[in-house]
Amino acid sequence: MTAFDDIPETALSWHREGIGAALATVVETWGSAPRRVGAQLAVGGDGRIEGSVSGGCVEGAVIVEALEALEAGAHRVLEFGVSDEDAFAVGLACGGTIRVLVEPVGTALPEALLAELVAARARREALAYEVNVETGARRLVRGGHPERMRMDRSGFEPDGQTFVAVHNPALRLIVVGAVHIAQALVPMARIAGYDPVLIDPRDAFGSAERFPGETILKDWPDEAVAALGLDARSALVLLTHDPKLDDPALMAALTADVFYIGALGSTRTHSKRVARLTEAGFSEAQIARIHAPIGLDIGAAGPAEIAVSILAEITAVLRGRAP
Repeated sequence: MTAFDDIPETALSWHREGIGAALATVVETWGSAPRRVGAQLAVGGDGRIEGSVSGGCVEGAVIVEALEALEAGAHRVLEFGVSDEDAFAVGLACGGTIRVLVEPVGTALPEALLAELVAARARREALAYEVNVETGARRLVRGGHPERMRMDRSGFEPDGQTFVAVHNPALRLIVVGAVHIAQALVPMARIAGYDPVLIDPRDAFGSAERFPGETILKDWPDEAVAALGLDARSALVLLTHDPKLDDPALMAALTADVFYIGALGSTRTHSKRVARLTEAGFSEAQIARIHAPIGLDIGAAGPAEIAVSILAEITAVLRGRAP
């Protein structure tokens, strides 16, 4: 999942409340679909829903099939041919085919297996859910499918029967420095599927008025980073220009498994940063992980364009492209 959708959590909750629940998962779709492979819809036994599997052109039929699957207690694979007219109505250029796997919780999808998946997601543990759509065999896989996990790409294995749903922890963007660039970057990152966190102990910068609705930590950056924890789904962006604030978080990130580290500043500023880190005992290879000056060279002018360049570079690194 590219965002921390709580669809499995919702389905488990409805099941345990006695409402009943089925999980519907997109397993194949046409190229311009509004919901990618792996997108999910939870359907309650009373008809309530959470999530989506399309732009609205097949949801109604999926709900009916899910309720029938709940009664039968067995999974089923649905295939819908979407006409050009229906596709256009929900914003697509053309129609195509979408396949949806429906799994009743507690029968086809054992409660214990779903509970294990939910618990792993809460721990920010990356794993894959495998299901054979022919036999119904299911399991959770840890440490497998490295390319799928890196690319967040759910899909069928070459056998055409084993569907692999990727459940990665939410992407996190940790921004040190609640500056003007951050005011543009944070909402952009949220739209792109990141869970952003701001760190700035300076009250004048890290205020709710400047960043309404955002998570703002007022701790010293190294303490805040330690409390958050750094992992392979975390990106760290340093924007303060102040070594007293940037360096503690930077040093923590250089010993962690974050997938991206970027620091604002000129080439000269970065040279001084390299000297400080070298003196602190960091190796050349560790220091080389820092993207500085931060962002792709797109000729950005102004905070918003700089934010675009930063998010573009983060995306390139995440997806294995040379920025």
